[in-house]
Amino acid sequence: MRQQLILITLIISLFSTVQGQDKTIDGIAAVVGESIILQSEVESQYLQFRMQGNFRGSDRTKCDILQNLVTQKILLRQAKQVDSLTVTDQQIEANLNQRMRYFINQMGSEKKLESYFNKKIPAIKDELRGKIEEQMLVQKEQQQITQNMNITPSEVRDFYKSIPPDSIPKVETQYVIGEIVKKPPISPKELNKTRKRLKELKQRIEDGKSFSTLAVLYSQDDETAKNGGELGFYSRGELNPEFAAVAYNLEKGEVSDIVRDKDGFHLIQLIERRGELINVRHILLKPKPSTQNIQEAQNKLDSIATLVRKNKMSFSEAAKKFSDSPNAINGGIMVNPKTNNKLFKASDLDPNVSYAVKNMQEGEISDPIPTTTKDGTKAYRIIYLKEKNKPHKANLDQDYNTIKEWALQQKKSKKLRNWIKEKMNQTYIRVNEPYKDCNISRNMEEAVEQFSQ
Repeated sequence: MRQQLILITLIISLFSTVQGQDKTIDGIAAVVGESIILQSEVESQYLQFRMQGNFRGSDRTKCDILQNLVTQKILLRQAKQVDSLTVTDQQIEANLNQRMRYFINQMGSEKKLESYFNKKIPAIKDELRGKIEEQMLVQKEQQQITQNMNITPSEVRDFYKSIPPDSIPKVETQYVIGEIVKKPPISPKELNKTRKRLKELKQRIEDGKSFSTLAVLYSQDDETAKNGGELGFYSRGELNPEFAAVAYNLEKGEVSDIVRDKDGFHLIQLIERRGELINVRHILLKPKPSTQNIQEAQNKLDSIATLVRKNKMSFSEAAKKFSDSPNAINGGIMVNPKTNNKLFKASDLDPNVSYAVKNMQEGEISDPIPTTTKDGTKAYRIIYLKEKNKPHKANLDQDYNTIKEWALQQKKSKKLRNWIKEKMNQTYIRVNEPYKDCNISRNMEEAVEQFSQ
């Protein structure tokens, strides 16, 4: 229940600036350039802070929240007015969909989320869209300020030496993991069935039915189906090669023949061309493996695991020969997308994998574990635990990459902090009651470091 209350408060905090409150009722906490910060923004974030178990909140906490909001407004102003940064509709939609999936999962169902806010999911997303766009622009500006920053080995060593011995953080258990993935084969019967269905849809379009209406009804691309299958403007390099090769040769309004790529089978219609960019709509159908196909993949992995366990083939050789995962080229060793290195904490892993490696020994191989690939295909994988580093105080020999990340983050925070200080001196800022006593330039280092985490 408490987790659900925190979630609801989080959603409310997102809504606090997008529902068009009457500003004579909802007071203005501060003015930053041409932008305003409402009291409701400060209070809703303060409520969220308290709901997370921080019962000792104070006026100083509210000042810290206001400081954070001022920082965001300065970054947003720079992103829009100076650097002309933008985010695409597709990026915003993907972010919204990710948030909705999280909210729905935490609330228990779509119906519960819709019932609480008395709105359908599309209406909730529409109200959040502007706020999400602002958050994404702030993140993009922050990344631009600190982009291309590097750190030298000597800076890493100096950073480590600067940490008092009794303050050196502990590194939790970390794993180096390999995987071999097998996607279930799709039967020729299922492939033909999918092609036949798309041919029928194309015939209906040729008979006068609306492409966009059929996309809404039948496309299995959930993100674009509700928009009539429209993708928005993309360059050739941003599309799957097979898809792009056909889409770029269409005339306006023309509908393609069936196109197959790694995502499935498509019909494509060109909407508009702007130089090297095209906007198309599509209908995607994904052939589904049968229960028998899925069992075949599991059995194949069982056989591969047996070969490796009996030392008839190394795990690396087996991954290169049999795995359907992109990391097969690295001998199956997984790369942590958060850090771009091969070390994983338990919290970085898929729950099924985390549960499996917890009780495994180095060199051990798991039984087949169900997984879902990036394109939504149900598959199986076996896990190889190459290394398991026990909890310990961070040191340069074992944890160089981790310490390097800490040092680089500190360097970025310092640059961001100095940038914001400079912009604050150049920006009109007025703080109103009841926050008049907040010195928003105070504790800037702490505020920026919290903001950049």
